[in-house]
Amino acid sequence: MCYINLSRVKYDEVFVLKYSLIYRCTVIVWIAVKFIFQITFFHFRHSIWDESTKNKWDRLLVKLAKEYRVKAVKLGGVLIKVGQFLSTRADFMPDVFIRELTGLVDRVPPMPYDYAKSLLEEEWGVPLDEHIKEIKETSIASASIGEVYLAMLNDGSKVAIKVQRYRIQEIFHKDFVALKIVFWILSVFTSFGKRADLKELYRELIYVMDRELNFEKELSYAEYFKDRYQDNESIYIPAYYNSLCTKKVLVMEWISGAKITDHAFMENHRINKQQTAKNLFDFYIDQFLNVGKFHADPHAGNVLIQKDGRIVIIDFGMIGEVSKEDTHYFKLLIQGMIVDNYDMVLEALDEMNFLLPYANKRKLKKTIKQTLEMYQNGSFKNMDAQTLDQIKEEIIEIIKDQPIQIPADYAYLGRAISIVIGILFVVYPDIDIVQWSKPKIKKWFGSKNLAEIFYKQYAKDTIEPFFSFPKAMLNWLESGEKDRRWQKNKQEKQLKHHFYLLLEAFSFIMILIGAGTSVYGSIHGIAAITVIALVLTIIFIVTICIILFKHYRMIRTRLH
Repeated sequence: MCYINLSRVKYDEVFVLKYSLIYRCTVIVWIAVKFIFQITFFHFRHSIWDESTKNKWDRLLVKLAKEYRVKAVKLGGVLIKVGQFLSTRADFMPDVFIRELTGLVDRVPPMPYDYAKSLLEEEWGVPLDEHIKEIKETSIASASIGEVYLAMLNDGSKVAIKVQRYRIQEIFHKDFVALKIVFWILSVFTSFGKRADLKELYRELIYVMDRELNFEKELSYAEYFKDRYQDNESIYIPAYYNSLCTKKVLVMEWISGAKITDHAFMENHRINKQQTAKNLFDFYIDQFLNVGKFHADPHAGNVLIQKDGRIVIIDFGMIGEVSKEDTHYFKLLIQGMIVDNYDMVLEALDEMNFLLPYANKRKLKKTIKQTLEMYQNGSFKNMDAQTLDQIKEEIIEIIKDQPIQIPADYAYLGRAISIVIGILFVVYPDIDIVQWSKPKIKKWFGSKNLAEIFYKQYAKDTIEPFFSFPKAMLNWLESGEKDRRWQKNKQEKQLKHHFYLLLEAFSFIMILIGAGTSVYGSIHGIAAITVIALVLTIIFIVTICIILFKHYRMIRTRLH
């Protein structure tokens, strides 16, 4: 008698499906279509946004984010990296959705050790024991692209070995196809797709993810930071074993220590928390202000503290870059804010490619001015975590309300700054960010440049009154209630238009499926399938006619 292990057969089928292009594309595209439909239907049903509607909206977003997280962990590949990428995009992603995606990478299930061993031997071209004395077969960390193992080399050196996940490059490139379809759907059926520069967003996403697949890039970044901060005694970058590193394998020295947010560890070893926070602040502000690369993933797991108080930075897979042009734009932004020259602020944002082509610069200028003036009454003098969170929320609201799209590098920079500030307040809650920043900003800007700024502004203020009246009249004309009502009405009609398009496309697809199934049933003599398929086809033909009629009436009303 022959027994079949059904659970094993089921596992093998799922395993094979996971690497199928058709299966992966179907799942990813279906997730996108399902989410778009639910969000569009919600907006269609709720025209009045009161407190109750907002709570329902937040619950829907949490539900969608949880569903996305489960699917991402199960399917792996690009879905996890997209989740990580989206968690940096406060310019268009809701805060509740971002919070649910936090920690997505940490939940990735480990891969079998047998694969890791075979990959190491394949990459090194020799049996494992040629280099490794012993290795812990259970991984100590599992991420979307790599798995980390603790091992000891034959010379007795303790190392961490990062191994690329099974067929991850193949999976990513299949998922890129699915992403292209998703972005096309977004551009055709959603208002967000028409507002955002999706082509640029897609290019940024592919570039960022493709770069992380090459471990040799990560090695070069680690060496860059080690060289850049070799004279900084408070910061340590681990050494890498170049001869054992390849495109799919990284070998670095093992680092003992604790997360920098571990207060018990710091107290047990009498580490000065204020000095630790200051060292970390100096390390990151140098990267954020000056030309060069910056560590774009500075969460507590990648920033360790040793017994002697030295800070260790690990994991250089996610790196951003500040160019010479960027520093020029940053100075323009700060200069404009200091002297209340909001045209200069807008000019800098435009040069940085923040503003989309159809941006209403006058309205944006007014919004920025009003927001900054809120914090010019002394709020900056008492800067704390709550004030910073408030400022962050204000900035996010401006970005979401206005036609602004943050380029990928700036999104990573903003995320990195936000994470670092959070860690600094955890390490040392009494931190004075403004006081610590002043000498750094002054040195970065140059005292001569600051004096020149104020001199130019004084000359500008002398002639400003001559133009104040027409400017005030223009602002009054722009801020009418009538314009706001018209804008809201326009957005509601646009939303209904996209909803009808989505229903029409769905009905048309169902008609095609019904007709095809009916023909299949007729050819193979399966009467039941033929009848059911015909009935469904007729139902969806009637449905699409009704939808087209309603859509036509809405368009006519819109034209009149």
